[in-house]
Amino acid sequence: MGEYIKADIFALRKQRGITQEEVAQAVGVTRQTIIAIEKGNYTPSVLLAIKLANFFNTPVEKLFHYEK
Repeated sequence: MGEYIKADIFALRKQRGITQEEVAQAVGVTRQTIIAIEKGNYTPSVLLAIKLANFFNTPVEKLFHYEK
């Protein structure tokens, strides 16, 4: 059983009707990066996590969760 970071980006995107491409452009990454974060295959840097939290106007702690 490993440790990982779970992101709630998918749920927030869907609630707000935002595409992966829109998120990616707003924070300066590729759509593939957003896909990887949503799937749990990529843990973003602190800088990217803060950019994503700012984009969604939510605290980083609400956007990302540490899980075992």
